[in-house]
Amino acid sequence: MPTGSDSGKLSECEKTLRSVQARLNYASPEGHRLVSIHDARPLADSLSLDVQGFQLERCGTAVSNFYDQSQVRTLYYREVEQLVRGVTGATKVVAFEHDLRSSASARQRLSWVREPVKVVHDDYTQKSSPERIRLYLGTEANTLLKSHYGLINVWRPIDGPVEESPLAICDARSIREEDLVPTEEGVKHEVYLFNFSPRHRWFYFADMKTTEVLLFKCFDSRCDGRARFTAHTSFDDPQSPPDARPRQSIEVRTIAFFISEGQ
Repeated sequence: MPTGSDSGKLSECEKTLRSVQARLNYASPEGHRLVSIHDARPLADSLSLDVQGFQLERCGTAVSNFYDQSQVRTLYYREVEQLVRGVTGATKVVAFEHDLRSSASARQRLSWVREPVKVVHDDYTQKSSPERIRLYLGTEANTLLKSHYGLINVWRPIDGPVEESPLAICDARSIREEDLVPTEEGVKHEVYLFNFSPRHRWFYFADMKTTEVLLFKCFDSRCDGRARFTAHTSFDDPQSPPDARPRQSIEVRTIAFFISEGQ
C-alpha cells in the first residue's frame, strides 16, 4: 500500500498547471465532489508507474480497425505486451482482456461496446489480482505468483483527439488505505471504489491523440515503497466544445511479471 506520507499538496511546479473543475463520483456518502483536475502534459517526462502510478507514452499501432476483435487480440495485444515490457523491464507480460468504450451515439452500432465509466475506481485489488492470474494462466499461475507482478492497464483513444469524457488519474502518492472501498457488487470480480479525500491529486492529459497511450498501475504485489495502485475515472470536461466528437477508446489489461533468476 502507499505509505500515505504525502500531504496531498501540489508542488510548486504542479501549481502552474492548467486545470479544470469537474465533479467526480466517489463511493463515500457525499457522492459527487467538485475537484481540480490538472493537465499533466508539462509533467509528462517526469511521471512514472512506480512513483505517481501512471505515465504517458507515444506509441503507434498497426491495427486498422479496433472494432475488429480478432485484430485486437492477435495484433494489438502483442503490441501492448511489447510496450509494457519496454516501459517496466518485466521479464514476461500477458495481455488478457480489453474494453472498448464510447459515448451513446457511437455505441448504437455495436451493442457490446461499453460507455465510459464515471465512477472513481481501480480495476483490481489485493484479492482479485491473484484470482485473475489463476483464471487466465491456469497451471502456470502457481509458479508465476511466486514472482513479483503488477497489473497495468494501457488506455488509448481510437478516434482522437479526445474532446469529450477524458480519463482522469489520481496520483498514487495521495491515496491512503482508508480511502479504499473493496466491492464485488454488480461486477465479475472485486474492485476498489474510493472514499473522497481532499488529499487526492487528480490529473489528465488534454486532447490525447491516437498515437498516445496512458499506462496506469492497478496493482503491484511489491511492498517496497513504490506505487501499488491508482484510482481512475472518466469525467465530464466543462471545457468540451458543444460539438465535441464522441470519445472512443480501448483499454487493454496486462499482467507484468518480474521473474528473478532461479525461479
